Amino acid sequence: MNLYRRLVNRDEWQFLAMLPKAAPALAILWWFLLITRGVLPALFAVGMGLLVGAVQSGTGIPLALAFVGFLFVAVQTLSPLHLATSQNLGSRMAAYMYDSLSNTCVSPPGIGHLEDPELTKDLAMARDFDLGISGPPLDVSMDFVASGLVEMVAGLTAACILFGYAWWAPLVLGGAWIMTHYLLRDSAIWRDRQTDEVRLAQRHADYAYKMAVDPPASKEVRLFGLSEWVVERFTKERRFLHDLRWHATRLRQKPVIWCLLLVLSANALVFGFMAMDAVAGLIELDRLVMFAAAGMTTSSIAFGGLSWALDSASAPAGAVVRLEPEMAKRGDLKRATTSPTVGDNEDIVFNNVTFAYPRTGEVILKEFNLVIPAGTSMAIVGVNGSGKTTIAKLLCRFYDPQSGSIQIGDVPISEIDIKDWRRRTTAVFQDYMKLELPLRMNVSPDLQADDERILQALENAGARQVADLDTPLNRAYLGGTDLSGGQWQRVALARALCSVYSGAQLVLLDEPTAQLDVRGEAEIFDRLLAETRGTTTVLISHRFSTVRKADQICVLEKGQVVELGSHEELMQQRGRYQTMFDLQASRFEQGEQEEEQLDVV
Repeated sequence: MNLYRRLVNRDEWQFLAMLPKAAPALAILWWFLLITRGVLPALFAVGMGLLVGAVQSGTGIPLALAFVGFLFVAVQTLSPLHLATSQNLGSRMAAYMYDSLSNTCVSPPGIGHLEDPELTKDLAMARDFDLGISGPPLDVSMDFVASGLVEMVAGLTAACILFGYAWWAPLVLGGAWIMTHYLLRDSAIWRDRQTDEVRLAQRHADYAYKMAVDPPASKEVRLFGLSEWVVERFTKERRFLHDLRWHATRLRQKPVIWCLLLVLSANALVFGFMAMDAVAGLIELDRLVMFAAAGMTTSSIAFGGLSWALDSASAPAGAVVRLEPEMAKRGDLKRATTSPTVGDNEDIVFNNVTFAYPRTGEVILKEFNLVIPAGTSMAIVGVNGSGKTTIAKLLCRFYDPQSGSIQIGDVPISEIDIKDWRRRTTAVFQDYMKLELPLRMNVSPDLQADDERILQALENAGARQVADLDTPLNRAYLGGTDLSGGQWQRVALARALCSVYSGAQLVLLDEPTAQLDVRGEAEIFDRLLAETRGTTTVLISHRFSTVRKADQICVLEKGQVVELGSHEELMQQRGRYQTMFDLQASRFEQGEQEEEQLDVV
């Protein structure tokens, strides 16, 4: 039973089982052509024996010749047909795997599965499998797999014919060729592809390559004179990767010698007995030709490219299959069993919340308590790692805390349907979404808002002039345009405002204006406060010129609230907030003075 489970759980089995799910008709045709092509060489050996017998007897020559000719034509014509089928099936399989991975990634309501380091390897394998990084694209691999399986079927079928000669002949000859797979197992290049060392080397090599060819790094590469360094790094990493694979190839040396001795001995034994039987007149010429041809075809069983091709194709399939249950589990959140009624103006309460990111063990928030009054704005400040962004993720219910609760009024948000809660919530994160789609869909991705509301959101975010609503936001498209970082940030803010106009009652702003200058930020935030008046707003920012305008300011340190109050109240306390504010204000004033001096000059 354990052996059966191990076999069923192997990537190769998962891959073959996935074929009929991806394209049932193509999979049936692919297997039919594969088995037919595998049987044809054995039938050809039989046909040659029949032809020789017909020539000896002088009867039935046309029929035997027609049979051999038919087999010859079939061998020639089925091969390109099988190639086309393999390529189409490979493309359909790749599409099916990408669809499965997409559903697996987006289905869980949380995001823990996407930030879990234990799933990184399988996710990278499943995501990049058809880019030629870990192996050939699937439409190419499918032909390699088909050719290897055809050879295996041909060898096994030919070995069966040898039972007509002697019961021990297929066992000796076929067993010897099968043993080559065992003897050469440790030299398998495909095994070396799956080790952590090789995957890391592949990752480093790909990263160095992208630095050389991708636009984002091009400016710094040239500015800092890193061109030679990038090429040297890429060469070094690729050579290291090549050396790892070459080491696997070198492992063949000793096993190859044993394979040669084994197969030579087996062939000498079988063909030697055939020759002696033929000399002794114990076997007719037609049967000798048939058995000799079958013996030679048995060599198709030998260790070849099947294992490498099958592993290259099946590894991502296995990764997709493993990811589905793991991601569903690690990205899952507590499901609401009831539909409690929640008022529109309710405080948000963190009640003894403790949270640590899965797999890290580091506690970010410990028995955290905070009340965010309904309809007010609260700014959250603190040093990096104090838990600011974590609070935003918990409010969006990307994660659930390990203990404690987050409540809106008296109702824990975990008891509210996730979709209903997120309809009440909108956010702008540091890594906001950029859609290579028309401006209209960037502001209202679900297209639920009308143009008047979209234009209003753009106006109040200071993004009205960036483009027309139908303009694609990428110059690579006909009529498209590129936006600056600041313009993109204004579009992201417009998206949040559009949600507010559609009924969102909680606005989360995580560094929403980081790419704007101080004056632009102040202008935008004034507009945001005006447009979200009466809406609960949580602002995370490092710029105190913006933070000071919030109704309340929460200072975090090591996952705990250390100061809470308005700007004036916190400045009077002369604590951490006042220290951080004065430090940033002095730097800003110094910068303004330098600008004035430059203007005078």
